[in-house]
Amino acid sequence: MQAIVLAGGRGRRLYPYTTVLPKPLMPIGDHPILEVILRQLRRAGFDDVVISTGYLHGLIQAYLEGSPGLDVPVRYSHEEEPLGTIAPLRLIDGLEETFLVMNGDILTDLDYRALFDYHRERGALATIATYRRDAVIDFGVLERDHENRITGFREKPVYHFDVSMGIYVLEREVFRYIPETGPFGFDDLMYALTGAHEAVCSYPFEGYWLDIGRPDDYERSIREFEEHRDRFLG
Repeated sequence: MQAIVLAGGRGRRLYPYTTVLPKPLMPIGDHPILEVILRQLRRAGFDDVVISTGYLHGLIQAYLEGSPGLDVPVRYSHEEEPLGTIAPLRLIDGLEETFLVMNGDILTDLDYRALFDYHRERGALATIATYRRDAVIDFGVLERDHENRITGFREKPVYHFDVSMGIYVLEREVFRYIPETGPFGFDDLMYALTGAHEAVCSYPFEGYWLDIGRPDDYERSIREFEEHRDRFLG
């Protein structure tokens, strides 16, 4: 099975940490987050992993090539300029018919193999791993009619949303919707696929998931990785 790990972003939300390290090499415990991901992919049976690099790409390659104990087959694809989350796929040689794509800054105990199998069972063009997030409105919310008369009131309501985990399984056929030049992101792909009424599935996940893109989430990831190391590395 084939997986593409997106590791080309500048990690601006994690400045100043990422002025010297690319975000996928930010350490949690004694491992960079990218190494945790690669170990998980190997355990799930992925035998062809492509690291899509950009910012500070030399550090990523130097680290992985200097870690022989990692024992994960890795090759690289490099973008010279930022292309978003989906357009970098254009640069990768030898894409399989079905492949997994994920951000390189995610701490999760998702079973990647189960996601891959779920996608194939449903015959989808794209399957998105999703996680429920609750958004609390810290105000009293008023409802009104067209004459500005108050018709309802809710004190600090909570709204529930299914958000993308930054992990997808795609068919190579999605390239019909990816332009040949210029940046193109996950949001652009979703607009294109749903606008064309293509088969796009959700894979709801209720385990652990954390995007380490913000300083407070990064600090949380360090603490929780140490508390539940076996959960992530098996």
